[in-house]
Amino acid sequence: MPSSPRPEPDQPIMALIDKIFGKTKSLSELTTQELRREEILVTKQRDRLFKKIETIAAAKQKIFQQGATQKSPELRKALAQDFELKTQEQLLTARELNLRSKELLTVSRLRIVQENRGKGRALGRLNLTDKDVARISGWIEDDAVTQDVYNDRLNAILELGAETDKAALGDAQLTGAGQELMDLWNQMDRGTVKPDEAFEEADRKVRQRNAALDREV
Repeated sequence: MPSSPRPEPDQPIMALIDKIFGKTKSLSELTTQELRREEILVTKQRDRLFKKIETIAAAKQKIFQQGATQKSPELRKALAQDFELKTQEQLLTARELNLRSKELLTVSRLRIVQENRGKGRALGRLNLTDKDVARISGWIEDDAVTQDVYNDRLNAILELGAETDKAALGDAQLTGAGQELMDLWNQMDRGTVKPDEAFEEADRKVRQRNAALDREV
C-alpha cells in the first residue's frame, strides 16, 4: 500500500523569513500594509491546514468504525494500515500547522510594532540583527518550541515584554471580530445564547472582518 505523501508547505520557511526580514529591504522599511498582506496570506494557509486536519480526523473516525463492524481479519488489517497512514499524515500536517502558526505570530507582532511606530509609540523594536533573525528562524523550524514558548521568545527579541507595553500588546492580539467571538463563547458558557445562534453570529462577524481585510490588500 503506498504511503501518504508528506504535505508540502505553502511557502518555504526561509522564503517567508527572507521576505519579511529582507534581502532587498530592511525591516524598518516594511509598511503596515505589506505586513498586513503577508498576515492575511499566512492566515489563509493556516486555515487550509485546519480544514485538512479536520478532514483527516473525520476519515480516521470512519476507518475506525468500519473496522469495528468488520469480522474479516484481512479487511481489518487493511483498515488498520489505513488508520496508521492517516495518523502519520495528521501528525505531519499538525507540524506544518505549528510552523504556519508561529509564522503568523511573527508577522502579527511585526505589524503591531510598525503600527505603533506610525502612531508615535515606542512599542518594540525593528532594528533586528542577523543573529536575531537566525534565532527566530530556528525557533520557527524547531518542533520542540511550542507556540506559547515561541510567543514569549519573540516578544523578548522585539522588546514587547515591558510592563508599560503589555496593555497595548494585549489590545492588539485579537481583532474586533476575534474579541466578539470570545464574548459569544462566554455567553454560551452562561447559557444566554444558543449554539446555533452563536455560530451564525460568529461566522457573520469573521466574514465581515476578512472581507474588510481583503479590500485593504
